[in-house]
Amino acid sequence: MSTAETGQITGTKDKDYNLIWFVEACLDNALRLETYIADAERDGDTELADFFRKAQGESRKGAEQSKQLLARRLNG
Repeated sequence: MSTAETGQITGTKDKDYNLIWFVEACLDNALRLETYIADAERDGDTELADFFRKAQGESRKGAEQSKQLLARRLNG
């Protein structure tokens, strides 16, 4: 028996699970970056705060694109 879970136990195929995980990771990153933005702003470092805002936007974008892809695949 293989130690890799390929959907027999959870009922979720690896590729779907991976996509679900990616959505969660992007959203978690967006939340974490909110703290980093606040830290940079508290120290008056607008360059760093702007950098983290951009990264946060990319994380949100990744989550949204992944959610749309997942919805298409699960409904298709």
